[in-house]
Amino acid sequence: MRDPSFTIGVEEEYLLVDPATRDLATDPPAVLMSEAEALEGQVGPEFLRSQLEIGTKVCSSIAELRSDLGRLRRQVSDVVEGHGLKLMAASTHPFAEASAQLPTPKDRYLQLEQDLQGVVRRLMICGMHVHVGVEDEDLRIDLMGQISYFLPHLLALSTSSPFWHGQDSGLKSYRTSVFRSMPRTGLPADFSSWAEYQRHVDALVAAGVIEDASKLWWDVRPSCRYPTLEMRISDICTNVDDTITIAALYVCLLSMLYRRRQENQRWRSYLPMLVNENVWRAERYGISESLIDFGKGVLVEYVDLVDELIELVREDAEAFDCVAEVEHAREIVRRGTSADSQLGTYRKALARGATHDEALQAVVDWLVEETATGI
Repeated sequence: MRDPSFTIGVEEEYLLVDPATRDLATDPPAVLMSEAEALEGQVGPEFLRSQLEIGTKVCSSIAELRSDLGRLRRQVSDVVEGHGLKLMAASTHPFAEASAQLPTPKDRYLQLEQDLQGVVRRLMICGMHVHVGVEDEDLRIDLMGQISYFLPHLLALSTSSPFWHGQDSGLKSYRTSVFRSMPRTGLPADFSSWAEYQRHVDALVAAGVIEDASKLWWDVRPSCRYPTLEMRISDICTNVDDTITIAALYVCLLSMLYRRRQENQRWRSYLPMLVNENVWRAERYGISESLIDFGKGVLVEYVDLVDELIELVREDAEAFDCVAEVEHAREIVRRGTSADSQLGTYRKALARGATHDEALQAVVDWLVEETATGI
């Protein structure tokens, strides 16, 4: 088994906003997407016309990833603004209505709507996916099983979807609850090998339920397009530096697990029943509360967990030259995630005398401005 390359790439999904109404641009001009898709083939449509998706190059370092992601956000933002709209990086819009959105008129999206009906029609959400190069197939499956323990920690650090249809949902990641209504989501099963994984995929394909493994929308999965392990649980971060921190932590955690494997050690596995409890706590509270440390059997405040995470992967962060990016997780915990800032912006606007609707518009303004920060 050769060592993984640990190359890294990020996909982000953005929302298109009308600056006059602050609502989603439900039917942007077709030429906008044509211009965006011309950006080195790294931009494409998403399920809704009010969305688009970018994908970075395959990067060999976190510094290269930061540069490419910042460039993409800047270039896409320029295209969008050229058509009188604004780019917003958040996993939900504060007040837009899902029923008002229009699907992208492409065969794959129209088939998805036909298959999933009302479930997919409320999919007014955006996510962030991080790909890490793990070329050996059996190793990909082994690391998928072990990394699942840390997925709630990454979700908590990324939360950006507290509002839904104009209401404070009470969750820091409402996107997660929306996405969970889709089939074949959540934590992956614990497979013993690539062959076992492939047998299960083949069973679904043979039955005509799915066309290929791209219809497995797990929180982490082997990509069916690239030799990567794709992390999908996180919200999209509004601040680009926060995105880089999530990506750096993910690749460092995989490296740590592989390093332990080389020393005949492995992270203890826990049943989805337990890990899902932490997923829920991350979805509900983000970084403001605690997650369960199953080794100790106690709840641990996230501010302490993040210190443990950083020390756990410090050797790997040093090897990848991304110690500063990993340590930025402490700054996220100090100031709060996008979800925390959105809620703070909303409450401050109300305290200044704004109406409910005006306060939500203030949240949109903050999101648009923060999306462009540092790019």
